[in-house]
Amino acid sequence: MITNQPRVSVLLPVYNAASYLNETLESIAVQSMDCFEVVAVDDGSTDGSPEILKAWANRDKRFKPIFCKHQGIVKAPNEGLDFCMGSYVARMDADDIMHVDRLKLQTALLDTSPNISVATCMVEMFSCEGEVGEGMRVYEQWLNSLVSHFDIFRERFIESPIANPTSMMRRDELNNFGGYHDRDWPEDYDLWLRYAHAGKRFQKIKQVLLYWREHKERVTHKDSRYSVENFLRAKAKYLCEGPLAHSEGLIIWGAGKTGRRLSKHLIRQGYKPSFFVDITPKKIGSSLYGVPIISPDDLLSDWNKLASPVLLVAVASRGAREKIRKKLQSFKLVETEDFWCVA
Repeated sequence: MITNQPRVSVLLPVYNAASYLNETLESIAVQSMDCFEVVAVDDGSTDGSPEILKAWANRDKRFKPIFCKHQGIVKAPNEGLDFCMGSYVARMDADDIMHVDRLKLQTALLDTSPNISVATCMVEMFSCEGEVGEGMRVYEQWLNSLVSHFDIFRERFIESPIANPTSMMRRDELNNFGGYHDRDWPEDYDLWLRYAHAGKRFQKIKQVLLYWREHKERVTHKDSRYSVENFLRAKAKYLCEGPLAHSEGLIIWGAGKTGRRLSKHLIRQGYKPSFFVDITPKKIGSSLYGVPIISPDDLLSDWNKLASPVLLVAVASRGAREKIRKKLQSFKLVETEDFWCVA
């Protein structure tokens, strides 16, 4: 039986998504729990999306469309959040597909785990335009490997550790955080970093509950917020406010492209590295931004000269992160205390 008061509000921003929208809405309509509403915010679409939303609202009262002028990917969901009545808010994108049990399972997790602020799930990427690219497959595998709160907390500076349309949050808590913030980087990544900084906890259901559509019109491929440089800006801000705030000595492992670009943003915020670590023979003994570059063999001796250092692993080469982790662990350094991986 459908109750008058929804337990969950599905928050669904829509912008020119007519090609996929019916499939998305159908996957929500057939959910195995009934007590939910769909707050669909049409952000000034011009492709027939409003008509699709109106048709669904006419035949299913759980669908509650809101129509507004084009505001963008941050203001539209925030406007929808004001209309959400459920205790929980489940994010969804207008081109993806929900597993039939997604809302039921995530609701059960939040109901039984009052210490969890964000329930998420595994994803399966698909495309109607050919094969999903290797880079996205690697990202998918990495996302699905992060299950526990500690996994997500530990890896949050590498990439966005939660796919936005997999998230279910407590509405009051999300409102207390001010919803999504409009910054130079992705609004969802910013939210996860703010939640983590505030000590909020995450948990992933070990099941694929979202089918994530890859296509060339996805906002992640077109919006400048998703550039590497803007992700680095986000990382720098929250590293400075979090792990680096009480450190006395910054070390960056990686004097290559990623390390250079990240250190530039950190220096601008007043955190200049004490030294870089690199394995490239021609770099060792030289300097970067006036800071010496040393060999991993010299790391511990130089580490001990600093009062309370923090090391950032900023090497993006595939496979390098795990090798460096093992090396640092062999030095008895502890991840999330002594060092963080940021690429």
